[in-house]
Amino acid sequence: MDKNNPIGVFDSGVGGSSIWQEIHRLLPLENIIYLADSKNAPYGNKSPEEITALSIKNTQKLLELNCKIIVVACNTATTNAIITLRKKYKLPIIGIEPAIKPAALKTKSKSIGILATKGTLSSALFSKTNKEFTKDISVVEVIGEGLVPLIEAGNLDGQEMVELLKKHTKKMIEANVDYVVLGCSHYPYIIPTLKKILPKHVEIIDSGEAVARQTKTVLHNLNQLREDTSKPRLAFFTNAETNTLKFLLHDYLNKISIEKMDF
Repeated sequence: MDKNNPIGVFDSGVGGSSIWQEIHRLLPLENIIYLADSKNAPYGNKSPEEITALSIKNTQKLLELNCKIIVVACNTATTNAIITLRKKYKLPIIGIEPAIKPAALKTKSKSIGILATKGTLSSALFSKTNKEFTKDISVVEVIGEGLVPLIEAGNLDGQEMVELLKKHTKKMIEANVDYVVLGCSHYPYIIPTLKKILPKHVEIIDSGEAVARQTKTVLHNLNQLREDTSKPRLAFFTNAETNTLKFLLHDYLNKISIEKMDF
């Protein structure tokens, strides 16, 4: 495998671009190809079989584009499909799971909230992680119904988003949570809106930085970190409209390309 080959990233839509930002920040020399499967978003309300089939389709496309490692920047795809992907493909595959462990270790109120998709919360992998780290802790699980379509439409802080988040966080606030774990890569984009709704002492945790660190560690251990200091290729492909990606990544528009592609 050539060190110059790109890192491949895929998500059920634009949300995984929050993970992309963390990877690019930690590995600024790396070529990265991102697939936004917005045509099939959200994955959270699909069956495990559908989620696995879509994850295989995305992985195949990234392999065709010569990626050296694949980051599944989608909690629902990780919790439902990563075991199958790792059995099927030889290259390293990094997943993303809700950061339950740090929240469980740090909580003082012994009560944490998890905001995630139905697909993540109902998965076997999530259940295993949850049981492992939250034995003496109260966990308020909330399905973020309706959040992904709003984020895909670029509505991060409108009235509809605010009302939805108030509804979703009500049980968490009543349970006196002091940590809220985000279990969907779309959700970091609504952290500023969430902060206005949650009590000041509540900390919000997402998994982006941990995924970036793991990606760097795996590439380093395989001696696959790019050493070429020329400008990296940062390409985004979506099978829906490009406007939301342009909106979310406006700070990077001078160094990335965003194109529509069928996959």
